[in-house]
Amino acid sequence: MKVVSHEKWLAARKALLKKEKAFSRLRDQLSADRRMLPWEKVAKRYAFQGPGGKKALSELFAGKSQLIVYHFMFDPSWKEGCKICSFWADNFERNVVHLKARDVNLVAISRAPLSKLRAYQKRMGWTFPWYSSSGTDFNFDYQVSCTPEEKAKGRMLYNYAQVEMAGECPGVSVFARDEKGGVFHTYSTYARGLDMLNAAYHYLDLTPKGRDETKLSWPMEWVRRHDRYRA
Repeated sequence: MKVVSHEKWLAARKALLKKEKAFSRLRDQLSADRRMLPWEKVAKRYAFQGPGGKKALSELFAGKSQLIVYHFMFDPSWKEGCKICSFWADNFERNVVHLKARDVNLVAISRAPLSKLRAYQKRMGWTFPWYSSSGTDFNFDYQVSCTPEEKAKGRMLYNYAQVEMAGECPGVSVFARDEKGGVFHTYSTYARGLDMLNAAYHYLDLTPKGRDETKLSWPMEWVRRHDRYRA
């Protein structure tokens, strides 16, 4: 920690501001490049179980032309959802209504049966639409769950590469629907690509200690489900 006069602090802050502005401009360009990615037609039919019964992928748009899917890690054998995905869900829970105002619907999809999703959602107090992909290839096709063959090998396709991992993984996929009802996959991101979607982390980045994770055995070791923190 270095303590200086206001004048020196202001000079240092203005120097950092130049870097922040340059980063913002680069981020704007990256976002523009992302929007220019080509689309791919979703030809496979999926049937999800959730609010209102069984629904096709096209029905998850709920009248909007854009759909964001958070791939929530919840293996069918687990008793509760992933605590890290729960951290991310706390960050998007209240944003669904704002996204709808901009022609976007956001849902979570997991492999666990709907009964487990509903029970955990009730416990967490969440209101976002949550669907089960049980019995479909959806999680495998979008690289967030390993296939039995991958599990046997201990390696799976994740974040566009073969990695030494075999299980459930987090991710976000984006879809668009045209005027004829066709559904298209426009984007998917995984691992650190989800970082920008967690507002809590970015508030921590503003503080002197930052995320304060360097001495932990793994970065998010400190995270708890929000009903498990001690005051």
